Amino acid sequence: MAVLQMQRISICALKKNRKAILEKLQALGVMEINHIIDDGDEDFQKMDTTNARMSFDKAAASADKAVELLQVYAPVKQSMLASLAGKELVDEDRYRQVIDRKEELQRVVSRIQTLDKEKAEQKAEILKLTNSIESLTPWLTLGVPMNYKGTAHTDMLLGVMPAGVSLEEVYSVLAERVPDTGGVDAHIISADQDSTYVAVFCMRREVAQVEEALRGRGFAKPSQIWDKVPSQAVDNMRREIAEREDKITQIEQDVVSLNVNKEDLCLLADYYRVRADKYAVLGQIPQSGRTFVISGYVPKKYVPRVEKLAKQYDCVLDIEEVKEDEEAPVLLQNNGFASGAEGVLAAFGLPGKGEIDPTSIMAVFYVFLFGMMLSDAAYGAIVSIACGVLLIKFPRMGDGMKKAFQLFFWCGLSTLFWGILFGGYFGDAVNVISRVFLGHEVGIKALWFAPLDDPMKLLVFSMLFGVIHLFTGLGLKGYMCLRDKKYMDFLCDVVLWYALLCGLLIMLIPSELFASIAQMEIVFPPFVNTLGKALAIIGAVGIVLMSGRSSKNFGLRIALGAYDLYNVSGWLSDVLSYSRLLALGLATGVIASVINQMGSMGGKSVGGVILFIAVFIFGHLFNLAINLLGAYVHTNRLQFVEFFGKFYEGGGREFNPFKANTKYADVKEETKL
Repeated sequence: MAVLQMQRISICALKKNRKAILEKLQALGVMEINHIIDDGDEDFQKMDTTNARMSFDKAAASADKAVELLQVYAPVKQSMLASLAGKELVDEDRYRQVIDRKEELQRVVSRIQTLDKEKAEQKAEILKLTNSIESLTPWLTLGVPMNYKGTAHTDMLLGVMPAGVSLEEVYSVLAERVPDTGGVDAHIISADQDSTYVAVFCMRREVAQVEEALRGRGFAKPSQIWDKVPSQAVDNMRREIAEREDKITQIEQDVVSLNVNKEDLCLLADYYRVRADKYAVLGQIPQSGRTFVISGYVPKKYVPRVEKLAKQYDCVLDIEEVKEDEEAPVLLQNNGFASGAEGVLAAFGLPGKGEIDPTSIMAVFYVFLFGMMLSDAAYGAIVSIACGVLLIKFPRMGDGMKKAFQLFFWCGLSTLFWGILFGGYFGDAVNVISRVFLGHEVGIKALWFAPLDDPMKLLVFSMLFGVIHLFTGLGLKGYMCLRDKKYMDFLCDVVLWYALLCGLLIMLIPSELFASIAQMEIVFPPFVNTLGKALAIIGAVGIVLMSGRSSKNFGLRIALGAYDLYNVSGWLSDVLSYSRLLALGLATGVIASVINQMGSMGGKSVGGVILFIAVFIFGHLFNLAINLLGAYVHTNRLQFVEFFGKFYEGGGREFNPFKANTKYADVKEETKL
């Protein structure tokens, strides 16, 4: 349970060592760059590295695009769990070889993109030709070019008319509107459900009159006119399509032949990405004519590494503690058990200035409450084994994913523990299987009690665990008050509340209300009852008098105290929130039992056995999935709202060190500082 102490380190060195120092700091990955020198300082200026950084970003993006294209042209089949494998670990020699070949690999990137662009152009041309063929299809029976000019005295009109138009209608329209024509010869080339395609031959001097007459019946010229006979034009276009498809095949083969460079291109992309980050930092650091200064936060435990680096160069190293008015970034350090819960804490907010890291304590309660909600031994074993296998099989998975699996591994063990206590093994599967298929019912007895048989008992213990959880949160608030020497705050905001709440609990437990809920009667000695009343009165009076102690107005002070005392209803609400432990625990068992009963409806026959197996597998997978989600959501809520609400605000800024942020691979350094 620790927030690593940060120190500010400033390095002033010669510009000739700038590249080497920045690369070593990036390789170490322990320093967050944060400069304190004013931008208006006349002695130090900042370089404009925007163009260089953008060029490296562009090069990295081009390499990424090339890798994506290779995956499209030469896809590699991956398992569903391949995403858990994490980044590849490569030797530094291999990485250096890629860097030495970067010009050659850039040409490969350019070649891949050029080929892909050429393929896209070919496909666009094929689409254009296909559309042209489609537009020419109605004219295939036309025996002359579409731009046929006729003879010395005749001309041809091609056009499209509405569907259903017949030759009789064409002649009728022409006879009605141009009765003095010297002669017209009309032909229907083709017709479909939308249009009729016609060719009309007439005297050249009467073309305009004939066209005008036909327009009155919906005549329109074709959108495209070809200078060849349509059937010949279509044949030519089909041959061209075949040629272009062959070209696409050749392009795809050429791209696939470049797939041997895929891993090198991944490393090249990472190289440019790292270079872009370095130039982004280079643009932030103040520089003079011969020197430069780099400053930032380093966890105290890693300061010796930076000191060792500095000794290799002519530079001045200044180490100082973080100032009171300075908000340092937050880096958590916890043991293997608690580190899994760091993601849960980060989802709420990292510790703010002066706050403790509650991860370790929260992890204990998180695992405890999660297991109680899921509460089936078989489900817990499945979750724990699955997470354990994945952690072993994929040791290089991402840090966030690794912590999540670690957390669920422990949650699975907790679920196994609670399942044994409650006697849940796929619900009542043992009882159902033995009764239906073996003819003699046997079962595994609960080590403690079965919630379905005694739900009120589980409710009481859920409330008890809730009180312990909430009291722990209040205790952490008291610890921070004592640590910061805020003794009055400790007395008024912690001790008095403990007194009030403990007193109320002592008064509640012997009551008839508690006896009816818990199905048991507890009687305290008279002095304990008197002690409970005294604690409640002392706590209530103290809260009314002291909660508004910051106000000098006595009336306002009492009003603020009374309002704070009203918060006891909030405590009651928080305790009642832990009834979700009962609800989710019962839901898991009830749904599991229903699944078992449904599966056993087929009896002992072969069909019944098959039905049971199918229902058992799919039903319990569904139950496990839905209740895993429910346990996760509600356990988070109990931490975020009830537990953190007593002492924790968050708001810290995550530590973001200057390091090699690669996408595809990590470089294994041969030597360490």
